[in-house]
Amino acid sequence: MNFEWTHEQAELFEHALRFGKELSAPLQEDNGFPRDNWNALGDFGYFGLPIPEKYAKDGSGFDILTTIKIIEGLGQSCTDTGLLFAGAAHTFACSMPILEHGSETLKHQLLPDLATGRKIAANAISEASAGSDISNLATTAQKEGDYYVLNGGKSYVTNGSIADYYVVYATTNKKHGYLGQTAFVVPRNTPGISVGNDYHKLGLRSAPLNQVFFDNCTIHKDYALGREGQGARIFAASMDWERCCLFAIFVGAMQRDLNQCIEYANTRMQGDKTISRFQAVSHRIADMGVRLESARLMLYYAAWQKSQDVDNTKAVAMSKLAISEAFVQSGIDSIRVHGALGYLDEGRVNNSIKDALGSVLFSGTSDIQRELICNRLGLL
Repeated sequence: MNFEWTHEQAELFEHALRFGKELSAPLQEDNGFPRDNWNALGDFGYFGLPIPEKYAKDGSGFDILTTIKIIEGLGQSCTDTGLLFAGAAHTFACSMPILEHGSETLKHQLLPDLATGRKIAANAISEASAGSDISNLATTAQKEGDYYVLNGGKSYVTNGSIADYYVVYATTNKKHGYLGQTAFVVPRNTPGISVGNDYHKLGLRSAPLNQVFFDNCTIHKDYALGREGQGARIFAASMDWERCCLFAIFVGAMQRDLNQCIEYANTRMQGDKTISRFQAVSHRIADMGVRLESARLMLYYAAWQKSQDVDNTKAVAMSKLAISEAFVQSGIDSIRVHGALGYLDEGRVNNSIKDALGSVLFSGTSDIQRELICNRLGLL
């Protein structure tokens, strides 16, 4: 296990840093989807980082460690964290399940456009009554010959209003619970799909969030991912990808917070000295650095375990938990270091805490991660 980056990886990271600075972030009050910046991310190769060229000529086929290093660089320099979040949800919760579990025909049909961002995908699993409890989904898929008929509704679907495809998890056999769920790719133009208005959120404003409803939507069996009953396993695998790669964005964002606090503390005068000379300020920044490095190393370790094809459930859960909680605290400390300036929207310092608070909820709440960790630690 060696986290010393190769020359190529270091160059890719620097390229990501430079590119991220070129993406102008909308004001937090804006709630529209920045299509031009999305297209720019596609040209950069963001959506195709882990996709092999075999299935998409614009795919890079990078290993997971290289992928997260590039994403970390973007997270550090691009202040539109919501846009990066939308892109990562598209890639790791949707494109990766298609890559790993779709038929060859489906992969060649969908991945070329998904890898460039010309087409957008959304993961549809959460429900009003079940959350993301894969064993209790109310959405059903009834098999009728070579087709499935989908009925139900999904809540909190990232990219819901802009998606061309939905990766939908539905119950195909209620008696089997966890083993009675199946994953499907459902094109947006399928008759019977309706999408709710964009929710107005505290942060991550560039990532649309919606309800999506399926009313007698007929899907050919070829659009199923894996075999019938494998949906729970497919979802769990996609969460491993998402919790590793998407959360690299937040490691980068914490580095940006830390850099801003250091710069401000070294230049903001209080009396005849900079506030960096005050222990209450400098120690807070030191704690930010400790949390960042701890979170970063846990992320790298979880990704390394995945690259070794071993069970990394505990490492991923610990990493996701640590990053979420550290990002929230980093956002709070950034405001404290900047004082009144941090509280004002004009300074954009408080954008981090707005974006960070959602991280303790999505991709499995912090409490779910604790449950996974307890299970792997052997607690009864």
